[in-house]
Amino acid sequence: MVEPVLLLGIPLDFILFALTLLGVALFHHHTLPIALGGLAAIVIYKLAFTGFKTGVGASGFGLHMQHEWVILANLFLLLTGFALLSRHFEESRIPDKMPALLPEGWKGGVVLLIMVFVLSSFLDNIAAALIGGTVARRVFQGKVHIGYLAGIVAASNAGGAGSVVGDTTTTMMWIAGVSPLSVLEAYVAAVVALLIFAVPASMQQYRLSPILKKPPTGLRVDATRVFIVAAILIAALVANVTANLKFPALLDAIPVLGLAVWAIILLTSPLRQPDWSVMPATIKGTIFLLALVTAASMMPVEKLPVASWQTALGLGFVSAVFDNIPLTALALKQGGYDWGYLAYAVGFGGSMIWFGSSAGVALANMYPEAKSVGRWVGQGWPVAIAYVIGFFVMLALLGWHPDAPH
Repeated sequence: MVEPVLLLGIPLDFILFALTLLGVALFHHHTLPIALGGLAAIVIYKLAFTGFKTGVGASGFGLHMQHEWVILANLFLLLTGFALLSRHFEESRIPDKMPALLPEGWKGGVVLLIMVFVLSSFLDNIAAALIGGTVARRVFQGKVHIGYLAGIVAASNAGGAGSVVGDTTTTMMWIAGVSPLSVLEAYVAAVVALLIFAVPASMQQYRLSPILKKPPTGLRVDATRVFIVAAILIAALVANVTANLKFPALLDAIPVLGLAVWAIILLTSPLRQPDWSVMPATIKGTIFLLALVTAASMMPVEKLPVASWQTALGLGFVSAVFDNIPLTALALKQGGYDWGYLAYAVGFGGSMIWFGSSAGVALANMYPEAKSVGRWVGQGWPVAIAYVIGFFVMLALLGWHPDAPH
């Protein structure tokens, strides 16, 4: 790989990536062409001038994509598969029963966020966010505040932060040999953060549209669709745990989780047809995320700053705009982190901007009005505050106990 071209001391790769993110932030009605255009510019630049970490020219690009394809395929299959799952869940009519189960007032919004948090601790955070978004659409009569949408994404990411099966980054740590107990410590910060952002987010939602407490009369739950939803979620969980415990090398070879989800979707389609009408919008949003993830993977980040709690705190903010998968991979390679802090930072930090996590992109596919950085940050401000407070509460209670650096 040739040394990158510098502009004002900054590699041109980063400038192109930053301009792409700026374009997404400013022109949120055109996110897909901006992301694809930015990716194309980065690829052309690297083909012409610097090459890739895997080599120069077309062969270097091919080797790079060969290294990345499993992650990209998993994201594609999970985002599209869980979009169909959320429609099965919605059409099962269970969300219509939720108003009777949730407390009145803003407390009902808090309970729903807690439910998303718990679901994400053992399910993929994309699925938890979409289930939360589906319930919210019904119980709030289709009027969901962007601040509350940010709360749903934050709850799903916080719930997955302390579980090695709840998030891609924590699963990566598990594969790399980090103890699940070390990751579990992230829940100290995650629970504090949940308690902080859940109340203001729910009060915002209550002021916009309170819970409709009277569900429709004569409501019948579609048990077949409930079975399909449960089967998809169980398949994803079993595939994740089994592959990690028995066949860890398989996770780098094929998109195990995504294939498990789609296998159940297709096998159960004779029972109830999936709602294929959600696919066009979902695929557009998914390609947008894949473009950003691919561009991030090409950045010349060879090493992170020296491992410390300050670096871990900073990585949470970086994760809001930079894909957390390569950040986690670099941190694992470098070593010297207290892994609970890193799991919390890269898992929860992406909640601060709508495209900072796959759960955020998935929910924005369901609620296109959320695709505005200004509105997400302005109305979802409790998430950023909760991230910082949660981190420092964890630091005060547990201290910083790093692993030995590699």
